[in-house]
Amino acid sequence: MEIKKGIAASPGVVIKEAFVLDSEEFRIPRRYIKGEEVEAELERLHTALAKAQEQIRSLQGLAAKRIGLEHALIFQVHLEMLQDKNLIEEITSLIRDKKHTPEYAISRALRKYIKAFQEMDDAYLAERVSDIFDVERRLLRTLLGEKVEELNRLQEQVVVIARNLSPSQTLALDKSKVLGFATDVGGRTGHTAIIARALDIPAVVGLGDITTDVSGGDLVIIDGTHGVVIISPDEETLENYRGRQQSFQSFEERLAAIRDLPAETLDGHRVTILGNIESPDEIPSCLHHGASGIGLYRTEFLYFGKTAEPTEDQHFQAYLRAVTTLGGRPIVIRTLDLGADKFGAIPERNPFLGLRSIRYCFKRLDLFRIQLRAILRASAFGPVRILFPMVATLDELRRAKRVVRDVMQELETEQIAFNKDVEIGIMIEVPAAVLIADSLAKECDFFSIGTNDLIQYTIAVDRANEGVAPLFNPAHPAILRLLKMTIDSGERNNIPVAMCGEMSGEMVYAMFLLGLGLKEFSVAPSTIPELKQVIRSVTMEEAAKVTNEVFKMDDPQEITRYLEETTKRVLPEAF
Repeated sequence: MEIKKGIAASPGVVIKEAFVLDSEEFRIPRRYIKGEEVEAELERLHTALAKAQEQIRSLQGLAAKRIGLEHALIFQVHLEMLQDKNLIEEITSLIRDKKHTPEYAISRALRKYIKAFQEMDDAYLAERVSDIFDVERRLLRTLLGEKVEELNRLQEQVVVIARNLSPSQTLALDKSKVLGFATDVGGRTGHTAIIARALDIPAVVGLGDITTDVSGGDLVIIDGTHGVVIISPDEETLENYRGRQQSFQSFEERLAAIRDLPAETLDGHRVTILGNIESPDEIPSCLHHGASGIGLYRTEFLYFGKTAEPTEDQHFQAYLRAVTTLGGRPIVIRTLDLGADKFGAIPERNPFLGLRSIRYCFKRLDLFRIQLRAILRASAFGPVRILFPMVATLDELRRAKRVVRDVMQELETEQIAFNKDVEIGIMIEVPAAVLIADSLAKECDFFSIGTNDLIQYTIAVDRANEGVAPLFNPAHPAILRLLKMTIDSGERNNIPVAMCGEMSGEMVYAMFLLGLGLKEFSVAPSTIPELKQVIRSVTMEEAAKVTNEVFKMDDPQEITRYLEETTKRVLPEAF
């Protein structure tokens, strides 16, 4: 028996024999063409581009039927890449000027983009590389001849083990045959993971070398809830997970029954549960799981797959689609959390401590103003709030608000509608912001705590660094005290405090945060029902007792054990 830990991409437990999917790679020789062959090869290229676009439009239709129109728009990124004038011009130039074959020209042009994305420090954007691979494979299949997908010939129920699954492959999975999957690469915010969650297929990604550890026919357990894959389990483990599988199924049925009920404690204390998204495509999933709105819209998605920065209208259309889909529910739109190491800028030695987030927006005021214009225009159509990331000083908040006021004056002059009373908030994600929270609270409308960066900056741990990742612990007493200081500051200054970091969606911290006074949780859609169940299972007195006990402890491991045991009593299925 071997246990492997990866990234929980889509919840659920499945136990089945493995089908190991061979890597679909193409050997592209560096072959040159003759001058008289150029026009014919260009014609092959344009035929392939047209055919690939037609295939993707068909895929969008299939996606709309299987997982809804909003999720189908994931493939719009693929279409935009195939229609990108700069990319097509680059490929054409390689064929016409360098006399490359279309196959080699496509591979060379797209691999440049793939390499750029893989080297990004932003994990979310780096995960989007699978979309570029998907487009490359589609074009190469068209040029080199279609290859029959092995997955289409499955006769029995299996779990798929692969180096990677593209968004197209994931959408095409036959749920009656593929009950789950595990991959070497990928992340929770990739399109493959998003589609898996929409299809309710348990999945674990980012396992590193699962394809070398599993052989076809091996019995495999995929625990997509906890990000665990167990190869050739022993009888005791097998029996344990069969029980978990049954518990999860009955638990899902119970959670579905409370989806539309309020997040209210047994003694009538109500909190708000919102969803975190990277794209408007994910809003239907949030609403399906019972979200009251969107507490964090990470707008960096708009920059993926673009050779040029998105226009104001492209920003506006995305935000308008989000607002319209929500139908009057609130949405918090975070301004760009980009770093200077992206999109052609000179890389920094330490981008985490460099020109990123609000600092980068001040450096690129043209980009910042374009986004703010689009957000404000969208605010005329529904309850929109603006959130500034990584604010560390009062001057940064004031400066950002001045830019907002300038943009408002522009829109008024142009007689463009917007909400003049739009609320402005800041992310609390650096210790400096916590220490001056009272001053910041007097000049903004709300706080949203970003625990991922707050933990990283407080205890000096990069959670993506395997050497120190185990030290990344939300239960560190210093973190818990910073959270209390922030929430207390919000209460003193009568502004709401939300939490949008991953900690807010981890069930072990739910009662502690409730007892701390947190009234707004913003989490991944799949965790909403569980969180609602915890809240509906306790009283505020019980939650406050948990919080008080935690503050008597100094050891993070002791705190974690206590919170796990406490949570097990109200939500045993989560363990």
